[in-house]
Amino acid sequence: MTSCAESPASSSASLWRHRDFRRYLTGQTASVAGSSITQMALPVLAVLHLDATTAQVAWLAFLGQLPPALLALHAGALADRHSKRRQMITSDLVSAAALATVPVAAALDALTLSQLMIVAVVQGAASVLHDAAAISLLPSLVDRSLIQRSNSRVGALFAIAATAGSHLGAALTAVLGPARALLGDVASFLISAGCTARIQTAEPARAARPKARRLGEEIGEGLRYVHGDERLRTLTLVNATTSFALGLLNTLWALYLLRTLAVSATAFGVMLGLGALGAAAGALTAPALARRWGPGPMMLTALAITPLTQIPLLLASPGLRWQITIGVALFLQLACAGAAGTTQRSIRQIITTAGMQARMQSVSTWLTAGARPVAALLAGGLGTWIGVRPTLTAGTFLLLVPLGVLARSPLRALRHMPGSPPAPPGTGNAAVPSPHAPRTAPPAVPTPARTEDDRTDRSPGGDAT
Repeated sequence: MTSCAESPASSSASLWRHRDFRRYLTGQTASVAGSSITQMALPVLAVLHLDATTAQVAWLAFLGQLPPALLALHAGALADRHSKRRQMITSDLVSAAALATVPVAAALDALTLSQLMIVAVVQGAASVLHDAAAISLLPSLVDRSLIQRSNSRVGALFAIAATAGSHLGAALTAVLGPARALLGDVASFLISAGCTARIQTAEPARAARPKARRLGEEIGEGLRYVHGDERLRTLTLVNATTSFALGLLNTLWALYLLRTLAVSATAFGVMLGLGALGAAAGALTAPALARRWGPGPMMLTALAITPLTQIPLLLASPGLRWQITIGVALFLQLACAGAAGTTQRSIRQIITTAGMQARMQSVSTWLTAGARPVAALLAGGLGTWIGVRPTLTAGTFLLLVPLGVLARSPLRALRHMPGSPPAPPGTGNAAVPSPHAPRTAPPAVPTPARTEDDRTDRSPGGDAT
């Protein structure tokens, strides 16, 4: 299989001048920032305004995390069966409508915890449908040789947007109150839907399917597709085991810092900010690191460094010196996560045929989403039984599992990004054709001449996943 080296034409074309990529990135970045507003405002609304108990807060969080575990496989099958853009727009509008009921009910003094739980479930389900389509749409917008560069920019901007959204959510909550602060997320969903509606690149033709074919059969086809490709199987298992280990660590991380190490709220926020900068730096440098060292060795090194970044946390005691050390370690940890995550996602998108993109991604989402609540329950049980620090130590050792999975795979020696898969009959081109090939649809990557002509016709705001 040939490597996916960038052609001169594709490497010289700026992704920022690619209108459909900008529209995609602007919409998705707005959605990420808006979701961070809700993650900040919703617990405040439940605890301070509705006097929710600890159990009720836990149920609210659980119900919000439940849809990915239950619906991810179905969302991927639907996205491969129907228009991905239409699924994204519909999901955004459903989320906006569900969230808008909260400030309306609060204004009427009719808001209840039951309504918040229903909204959490509806929004969680809509987000699963949206994300399955959004992630699998990207390979149809840009040339396959530019997928890693695209994911690099997506990952960096998402990390920054999530942090900015949290700060904006805190500000809106303080100024407007938590209920009206949710209007910021409503606006973000409308921006996302509007940007997606303006994308003009045609989606790849879908293979003809028997009319009576059930969704379950297509889900099974996606599971077999991932299991049958050793590269996809390996990377999916790496994702799932990493998610489980980090789910265990993240459940107790904040508690350990704030209570055991007596970290102030301000210092805690600074640490989270450093982590976001690390994630952005890792995503941005991933293409260069992969070219220099090879995707396989780079991912292996990132997975090997990740457990080491937990050592300062396990050895720390209260004090500014340890707080700085933990912040630097968090920066490095999330830089490794950004670099490895961007690269593995790009490899999976490159080697997967167009008709299986959403189902391939949904298998990974299903496993990682299912691992998190199990890890959280395990963390709670172990933290109560053996203590918080020993539980964090156990989570650190669990981070060696994905390292071992990748080290035993031929992917550990992958020196170049892989080539695109052959197009299956009846589906059209599995990969977006080269910019030099004749085509009737708008080019995925504009030529330099087209780019100059397009400078006066850009989508508003530029494109910021």
